Amino acid sequence: METTGETAAIGWGEQTSTTVITWRQIVWRRFRRHKMAMFGAIMLVLLVGYCFGGALFVSEEYANHTDTSLVLQPPSREHPFGTDTVGRDIMARTIYGGQVSVLIGLSAAIIEVVAGVLIGALAGYYGGLVDGILMRFTEAMFTIPQLFLLLVMAKFFAGKIPTVELLGRTFSGSVIVIVAIIGLTSWMYLARIVRADFLSLKEREFILAAHTIGTRNLAIIGRHILPNTMAPIIVAATLGVANAILSEAYISFLGLGVQQPTATWGNMLQTASSGFHKIQNAPWFWFFPGMLIVLTVMSINFLGDGLRDALDPTTVT
Repeated sequence: METTGETAAIGWGEQTSTTVITWRQIVWRRFRRHKMAMFGAIMLVLLVGYCFGGALFVSEEYANHTDTSLVLQPPSREHPFGTDTVGRDIMARTIYGGQVSVLIGLSAAIIEVVAGVLIGALAGYYGGLVDGILMRFTEAMFTIPQLFLLLVMAKFFAGKIPTVELLGRTFSGSVIVIVAIIGLTSWMYLARIVRADFLSLKEREFILAAHTIGTRNLAIIGRHILPNTMAPIIVAATLGVANAILSEAYISFLGLGVQQPTATWGNMLQTASSGFHKIQNAPWFWFFPGMLIVLTVMSINFLGDGLRDALDPTTVT
């Protein structure tokens, strides 16, 4: 916290006669007051630590190891989450399956943000014909049903894309298809938000001043306007991760998502649902991956709500 003499409040800054509170301090104070957002942030850290830290203690080879003498064993000291229909340890499977689910969510959200920001920024800044073409394209994309496209493309490309080696792990080619489809069919709402912000900000005095001194268009977009639209972009990115994880889960639950041997929380649920007797007599088979999906999505949504309120300049501190 910085201390000065008599100063004037500018933009996000708040001050008393002797103290200036920075923008970051204001955001943190607002976020900290949002109890559910704090709960979501802490829970998300724990879940990410479980998925990626757990790999330090459990190998992927062990997670994929089958032992028919241990089929559908209930939770125990040796297998805290029990075992599945071929004797694999469910806890180990949720660790490595969680890594894939989280990576799919992050990758799809990155594609969504890049496409949404790029199209929204160009449409809002240049306007006219560029705006008309890009917005008509955006409206056309709204008509494409994401679930139907996921089902068709996953079925079409099933087994046709070779496995991929990344960070010492082997991923089935279906991961690439799912990430691409989710990311490329989720950017439209963000594009509209960014376009609206650009339409408003490009008429502000500081942008007109930048034009006057000869600043290039790309510099104005990247250095002056885009930083002022980061709040909705950050919120959209967090919620995009949750939506991508859910999309992967239900497409895998239908048996057309990420294919074996790559584990995800979604295809673990699909395996658990393949027989009614398993749901009745082995509830641990579906409970743990299902609960991890619920906790992850819920935590991300709480985090997104908190960021939205914290980054909103109209919120009273």
